[in-house]
Amino acid sequence: FRVRFPTISGTITLVETPPTSPPSWDATAAAQAIPRFLGLDHGARRIGVAISDELGLTAQPLLTIIHSNARNDLRSLGRLLRRYACAGIVIGWPIHLSGDRSPRAIAAEKFADSLRAEFNLPVHLWDERMSTAEAHRHLDVVGRGARDRKDVIDQIAAVLILQSWLDAHRQSNSQQPT
Repeated sequence: FRVRFPTISGTITLVETPPTSPPSWDATAAAQAIPRFLGLDHGARRIGVAISDELGLTAQPLLTIIHSNARNDLRSLGRLLRRYACAGIVIGWPIHLSGDRSPRAIAAEKFADSLRAEFNLPVHLWDERMSTAEAHRHLDVVGRGARDRKDVIDQIAAVLILQSWLDAHRQSNSQQPT
């Protein structure tokens, strides 16, 4: 189509023509070039879930899965992995401050093994010491009441776990020689 704009020095005509070739930068391909990761805070009753953004820079809270049974948990996570085309999973590894494995750390390791077997994706265990305490501090700052916390605390912990992993991963990649 043509649009004419009269100006002091004459008339400007804008003509829109369809592109003859595809654009050189494809947003979909660029988004797929940067892998997304699912972050998990695996607890006894709930699984907090976070997702990395399309640029791989930040972790965002996604949802909380209430444990029903292992099959349903894996089915729910599988849907999320497919929906967001995730390249891997980062799961919190709650070791003791001394570095020894806690009973929850052993449960997280077993859950990580079942995730690897089910989805054939890399699963990274990431030190989550103090992540729940830090999540509580974040909720204190924003004034979230104790009654509302159980709905989001696991998501916030998953965000902290995934964000820590993303930051460390990005830092280690930037220190490699080019």
